[in-house]
Amino acid sequence: MESVRKVILIGSGAIKIAEAAEFDYSGSQAIKALKEEDIEVVLVNPNVATIQTGDMADRVYLPIREEFLERVIEAERPDGIMLGFGGQTALDAGVRLWRSGALDR
Repeated sequence: MESVRKVILIGSGAIKIAEAAEFDYSGSQAIKALKEEDIEVVLVNPNVATIQTGDMADRVYLPIREEFLERVIEAERPDGIMLGFGGQTALDAGVRLWRSGALDR
């Protein structure tokens, strides 16, 4: 079984009602759990109103746009991508990446 060493965690996007604060909590808990397993965390989250999650990740990128995410994935070569934490923005971006074939590349 192959072990996971690095993941990209896609955040909630810019501040939106019922998204940004939820990601700050659920995202920080996800980062904490990943770090406890010695997994490198690359965060893509333009919620610049808080440093709660950014200070916990190994690297932080902005913004959440598919063409930019494709470049981050290519540069970082993660073992996995996580995108279900606190809002629809990350889920929508992940679906568009999958549909475009970017995740296969």
